[in-house]
Amino acid sequence: MKPTIAPGKPLRPATTCLLILSLFSTALAPAAGKAKAREAAPRFSATTTHGEKFNNDSLKGRVVLLEFWTTWCGYCLQEAGFVDRINDAYLNKGLVILAINVGESKKTVKKYLEQHPRTTRVVLTDDTNLAAMFQASVYPIYVVIDRDGNVAGEQRGAAGEGALRDLLSDGGLYDGEDDDSK
Repeated sequence: MKPTIAPGKPLRPATTCLLILSLFSTALAPAAGKAKAREAAPRFSATTTHGEKFNNDSLKGRVVLLEFWTTWCGYCLQEAGFVDRINDAYLNKGLVILAINVGESKKTVKKYLEQHPRTTRVVLTDDTNLAAMFQASVYPIYVVIDRDGNVAGEQRGAAGEGALRDLLSDGGLYDGEDDDSK
């Protein structure tokens, strides 16, 4: 049976091909390089376990990586080592990493960090509004905010160090930047 638009009017093969190609191109258009405009990061404040205070204004001009994690998340533990490595490597290159523990007590996090020390800045849920803003409910979650204060990318779930470095490049931080870049 031949495809038809109206009863009794068959479509020509060329028309059928054009319709199919049109459908495919419409479905693929967002993935074909149309970059969507970046949205400003929501207004936030965060205080680390060492008392450092951060907010949108204080982080302007820097690339920010938000890492949402929990002590019971095995993937979070696996990825913590390379997150800390990235933190150490880019500390003087305009990167700030805030590792936000979600929904656990200060006592639980302190005990965990004694067994699994981190070099990143750790923030507890009670000391920020970020977990609610980014709907942190699966772990780990990574969010990159670019130097202009816009959300440049997000990754939900573990994907390895390469994926995290790619995410950082979306925020404007590239491997091989020299120490003077900000």
